[in-house]
Amino acid sequence: MTQIKVIIPAYNEADSITHVIKAIPEIVNEVIVVSNNSTDDTEINARNAGATVLKETNKGYGYACLKGMEYIANQTKKPDIIVFLDGDYSDYPEELTKIVAPIINDNLDFVIGARIKELREVGSMTMPQIFGNWLATTLMSLFFNAKFTDLGPFRAIKYNKLLALNMEDKTYGWTVEMQLKALKQKLSYTEIPVNYRNRIGVSKVSGTVKGAIFAGAKILGWIFKYSIKK
Repeated sequence: MTQIKVIIPAYNEADSITHVIKAIPEIVNEVIVVSNNSTDDTEINARNAGATVLKETNKGYGYACLKGMEYIANQTKKPDIIVFLDGDYSDYPEELTKIVAPIINDNLDFVIGARIKELREVGSMTMPQIFGNWLATTLMSLFFNAKFTDLGPFRAIKYNKLLALNMEDKTYGWTVEMQLKALKQKLSYTEIPVNYRNRIGVSKVSGTVKGAIFAGAKILGWIFKYSIKK
């Protein structure tokens, strides 16, 4: 039986986190919610919904993901697949089965849930997000011949392959770092179209000008860093 664990970084997602956890398919062995300095009932609600709750006081998406990975590394039984998922209910957690299917059935290493236009709810992605995704994936195609069309947060990867990436970004560059390192290590990958809806609450990244600019700078920084390394 394939062992699957889900890591959900969460900052003040009290209104959404229960919906997210309850919608995750039963094939998942453990749901790990990493509270990234939440000041609301995120932790209580996540625990009540059946998740393992960790706390990461260093603020940043990457910090939260790394905390989840550290927790798993200390477990005796290691998973086969790690799924990353946002805690704001913008993704459809029930689609996890189709995200992991190429890994289980076709032995691929890495799968991105692609938020294609046809499956996106109106307003679910801001113009800076849409442009940033286009720019980042276009540059990855240009520099590395990549086939990515999105930097979507809903993604699955073999656990051993994830460890080999030696992830290090602590903030907004986490997703693009993973994709760039997957390319560099020649992991097999694909994208699966996923539905995407307006999140519950306000985005901590795209909802602010400062967050959008910082995220964009981090993403471009990783791409140019790896283009020079080639």
